[in-house]
Amino acid sequence: MKQIVVISGKGGTGKTILAASFAALAKNKIMVDCDVDAADLHLLLHPAIKERHEFRSGKTAKLDKKICTQCGKCVVLCRFDAIKDDLTIDPISCEGCGLCSLICPASAITMEENIAGEWFISDTKYGPFVHAKLGIAEDNSGKLVAKIRQVAREIAEKESLDYVIIDGPPGIGCPVIASLSGVDCALVVTEPTLSGLHDAKRVIEVAEHFKIPVKMVVNKYDLNNDMTCDIESFCNSKGIAVIGKIGFDKAVVQSMVAGKTIIEYCDGALKEEIVKIWKELVA
Repeated sequence: MKQIVVISGKGGTGKTILAASFAALAKNKIMVDCDVDAADLHLLLHPAIKERHEFRSGKTAKLDKKICTQCGKCVVLCRFDAIKDDLTIDPISCEGCGLCSLICPASAITMEENIAGEWFISDTKYGPFVHAKLGIAEDNSGKLVAKIRQVAREIAEKESLDYVIIDGPPGIGCPVIASLSGVDCALVVTEPTLSGLHDAKRVIEVAEHFKIPVKMVVNKYDLNNDMTCDIESFCNSKGIAVIGKIGFDKAVVQSMVAGKTIIEYCDGALKEEIVKIWKELVA
């Protein structure tokens, strides 16, 4: 079983388009959308949900006014001002630190676990798909990413699947680290801009820290050939293979509007380049 994650140092580089195309090309695989803060791979894979599970993470203080003696210690000591003078608790301001429950002399405050989102096991015409949705303003997206990756790996092992294709989140934060952990290869997708190169460098450094092999794809390379050359020069200096350069093509937007992968939607140079990238990736 080979685990491949598609990542980028910034959003909007086209990694989900590539991940969906790989889903259409690969045989005997499972897909995972680890961009749980803003999941969108389902828009192209059209999953039928088989299982739905709650994701619990973090805690919020709950005050039982029947027990409370109104001593006011919690109001004074809460550094987040989550406990108001009328002894109501603002769940948005509460950081779940638990201090109020520890110092309450009447034990009137308890810490209750939050329902922070959902995760799903689905069927698609391309194969099984594990995805999730983090609740608004909830934290611990890295923990949710780790959970769905674990589930996908267990399914892959049980069904003897060859590939786990992971659509990773943008950036270099906790969910990216959780997406990279233990994979066999990271495919970094970037654009030929100065910010694109800068952010690609950052995520490559993260991958290298965890000793994950990296390959590169430049999307819309022909919009700035000079910057594409700079990206290739950087990759050459780091020993990173640039396994594909995708030209700007309006068919990409048209395929998204149609809710189809590039592989299904069109023929020609665009499709051929993505097929070549997949072959290089799994070689």
